[in-house]
Amino acid sequence: MMAGLLFARAGVTVQIFEKHADFFRDFRGDTVHPSTMEILDQLGMLGRFLVRPYDKVQGAQVRVAGRDYTVGDLSHLDTPAPFIAMMPQWEFLDFLRDEAAAFPAFALEMEAEVTGLVEENDRVVGVRLADGRELRAGKLVLMTDGRGSLVRQQSLLPVTQLGAPMDIFWFHLGKADNPGDKLRGAVDTGRMAVLIDRRTYWQAAFIIPKGGAEDVKARGIEWLRAQMQALFPELDLSGGLNSTDDLFLLSVALDRLDRWSRPGLLAIGDAAHAMSPIGGIGINLAIQDAVAAANILAGPLARGEDPDPLLAKVQARREFPTRVIQAGQKLAQDNVIGAVLSGEPITEAPWLLRVLDRFPLLRRIPGRIIGLGVRRERVRSPRG
Repeated sequence: MMAGLLFARAGVTVQIFEKHADFFRDFRGDTVHPSTMEILDQLGMLGRFLVRPYDKVQGAQVRVAGRDYTVGDLSHLDTPAPFIAMMPQWEFLDFLRDEAAAFPAFALEMEAEVTGLVEENDRVVGVRLADGRELRAGKLVLMTDGRGSLVRQQSLLPVTQLGAPMDIFWFHLGKADNPGDKLRGAVDTGRMAVLIDRRTYWQAAFIIPKGGAEDVKARGIEWLRAQMQALFPELDLSGGLNSTDDLFLLSVALDRLDRWSRPGLLAIGDAAHAMSPIGGIGINLAIQDAVAAANILAGPLARGEDPDPLLAKVQARREFPTRVIQAGQKLAQDNVIGAVLSGEPITEAPWLLRVLDRFPLLRRIPGRIIGLGVRRERVRSPRG
C-alpha cells in the first residue's frame, strides 16, 4: 500500500490487487515504528495518522525468571514521533488507502486474488487472477505478497533459508482492569510469551518449538492457559480462550531471496525477505523497501523509461539492512529462544539484559536500532 501511494504520488499509474474483501485480519503485526512515522511526516501525513486510535510505547520490558527488566528506551530519538504506535494493522492499511486515494493514478481492487504471473520472452508482463482475468502491466509487476509470495511458490527467484526454531500461537485472553504496559514479555524455563494490550482484551503470543503445534493442542486449552498465568501471575487471564479453534498458528520463517528481481518483476518486503517476529520490525522494514523502490524507480517510470536496468539497485540499497537485522534475529533465535524452548533451566537473564536494566543510558542503543532500524530511508521520489 505504501509503495502504491508513493508511485501514484509520482504520477505512475498503479493498480493494487488485494484478495480479501477488507483489511481486517487479526493477529497481524501492529507496531508502527518511529522510522515509519518519520516517512509519514515527510509526506505531510503524520498528523492525520496520529488521529487514528493507537497506544504509545516508548520502552520495552521483559520478565525473565520472575524478574522484570527494562531493555529499551525510544523517548530520546531525534525524530518526529519517538515512540512505537501500537495500532491494529487494518487501521494502518485503511489510513494508507485513504491517503493514496487522493492521487488519480492510484487504484485498488479488493477481492482480486493474483494466482499467477504472465511471462513472455523471459519477462514478466502481467498477472493472472483467480477469476480468470489476465491483465498486462505497463512496465513493472511489484510483488508485495508476503512470505507466501508467488515468486517463492513458483520458484521464480532463488531463496536462502536461515531457519527458525519456533512457531507462534496467537490468541485472545480476557483482560480485567489492568492498566498499563501495552506490551509485556515473559521468559521462564521452557516457556515464553508476549501480551499486547488491546484495551478490552489481551492479544497473546505463545512461542512453541518449530512444528510443535499439534503437541500443544493435544495438551489442551487448560494447560496453555496455565502456562500463560504462570508467566503473568499478577494478571487475571481467565477469559477469552475456549478451545483449540481459538488458536491461530504463525509459522515463523527467516529467509531472503538471493535475487529480488528479474525482467519486469521486483519483490520487496516479506516477499523478498521473511523476517522473524523478534522486534516487530517486519512492517517497518517493508515500508523502508517501498520508499527505496519509489526513490529509485518512480521518476524513471513516470517518464516512461524501462525500469529493468534499475531493479537491482533496489536490492543493492536494501539488502544490507536486511542482512544486519536478520543476523540479529538469528542470534536471538539461536541463543535465547532456542535455549528456552529446549527446556534449559532459566535462572537469570542474559548478561546483556542485566546491563541494559542497570544502566538507563545504554537502553537508548536497542531503542534506536528497533525504532529507526539500519539505513533508514527518506522520501526522495517526485510528486507528479
